[in-house]
Amino acid sequence: MENKKSYPKILQNKWYLYLTEFFSGMSVMAVELGASRLLAPYFSSSQIVWTIIIGTIMIAMALGNIYGGKSADKNPNPDKLYGRVLISGIWIAAVPFIGKFAVMGISALLVFTVSTNFLIWAAFITCMTVFVFPLFLLGTVTPSLVKYTVDSLDDSGKTVGTLNAFNTIGSIIGTFVPTFISIPAVGTSVTFLIFAGILIILAIIYFISQKANKAKIIGTTAVFAVCCVISPTMGFAFWEKDLAYEGESVYNYLQVKDNERRALLSTNVLFGVQSVYMKSGGLTGMYYDYAMAAPLMADTKEKTEILVLGMGTGTYAKQCCEYFDNTEAEGVEIDGKIIELSREYFGLPDSIEVTEYDGRAYLNVCDKKYDVIMVDAYQDITIPFQMSSREFFSEVRSHLKDGGIMVCNMNMRSKENDGINSYLSDTIADVFQEVYTVDVSGSTNRELFASDDPEMLERFRSRTAELKNPELSAIMDMVDERIEKYENGGLILTDDKAPVELLGMSVIDDLIQEELAYYKERFEEDGIKGLLE
Repeated sequence: MENKKSYPKILQNKWYLYLTEFFSGMSVMAVELGASRLLAPYFSSSQIVWTIIIGTIMIAMALGNIYGGKSADKNPNPDKLYGRVLISGIWIAAVPFIGKFAVMGISALLVFTVSTNFLIWAAFITCMTVFVFPLFLLGTVTPSLVKYTVDSLDDSGKTVGTLNAFNTIGSIIGTFVPTFISIPAVGTSVTFLIFAGILIILAIIYFISQKANKAKIIGTTAVFAVCCVISPTMGFAFWEKDLAYEGESVYNYLQVKDNERRALLSTNVLFGVQSVYMKSGGLTGMYYDYAMAAPLMADTKEKTEILVLGMGTGTYAKQCCEYFDNTEAEGVEIDGKIIELSREYFGLPDSIEVTEYDGRAYLNVCDKKYDVIMVDAYQDITIPFQMSSREFFSEVRSHLKDGGIMVCNMNMRSKENDGINSYLSDTIADVFQEVYTVDVSGSTNRELFASDDPEMLERFRSRTAELKNPELSAIMDMVDERIEKYENGGLILTDDKAPVELLGMSVIDDLIQEELAYYKERFEEDGIKGLLE
């Protein structure tokens, strides 16, 4: 065994080594969770992205373990270990800054070179570029510490077990703190800085004990200070200059644009608007307008009761209450921060009740039945599988009154690929007897109306003819012109099997290619000059 007296005095105290293992494990998990939040606004937070993050981090840790073990045997110099910890801390501190540019640069390159699996390639290359190196360095910690802590073969099992225990405890804390404390409280950027700072302090303590070159310590501190100044001030949508609000919740990255005419909520930088508020009233020109056909289809009596699953800021609920008499609306929204923003920026009145809960879980504990249930919980590739299955739509059906209508917003309609929408529509048609769809003009949205009432379409046409509001009447006439009866194709999603991410990713590839077709043609003909012009 190595002579421990040859190691620096600070390493002869095993508690410092155990703390190094503890903070190393904690930082690895914090970076993993931070990575998911850094990538989510650009690539979604789907299971696909999580798989890529976990996979690349495991690659980094495995390579770090191998290198760390060989390095510890060949040259067990603690200066090298704590030097790697120091470099890792500096890199992690810079991630909020360099990571966003890396995402945009890699995405810009790939959209012109990759035609399939864009999200997979973009997320994978970004992870490899931004996160593998610092976590590779942290992966060298455990094998090196084993070298410094094991005194003899007699106690090697106990010592290694204690090291692993400290690493595991640190990992547990590094899992819970970012999700429930630091990210909601101070954001992703500051969370990276907090855990980077812990690693840097740990390494600096070692180098101070060794009376290392002061320039190294001062230089490291200066770089970290620069990261602390720059990173928190650079938002995810750093090219946007007129945001009224930008922040993060437990579930989402959130931004609000607010001007004299309207307010917009986006929970994803690259994939459009999730809610809109028209300050002077009136329709939005978006899919909410088409979905207002649902109350006209429902066999309502004196009062129309509406439930919105995926309430957002309440656009649909407010419009229904504004345009239809004797209408009462309520909603379910899982993100409490969105509920707060809906009251602050989007004029959601207190009379419209919103429950902070998961949509399906709410139905499981709710006994009330409704005339209309709006399912609006799908956001780009992030489609909750538990709200896309036959079991879920059966639960929705059980909460509708006789003659009630379910309206579902599907937001990934492609000219070439209708995979995810076909599965969702077939699944709904397996539950409901009557299913109709309408493609929303000027967008990728499709509205689906479902009921067990065979008179739903005739009732809609009869009530549309009686409308007094010309704006609403024009939209309903457009719905009537475009509405199509849907025939079940047998593609069923269940709680046990619902590959919504893969199906959605395929559609997103086509949507991206459709949007870029013009620019690709210009690039092929005139190169960069053509794009700039």
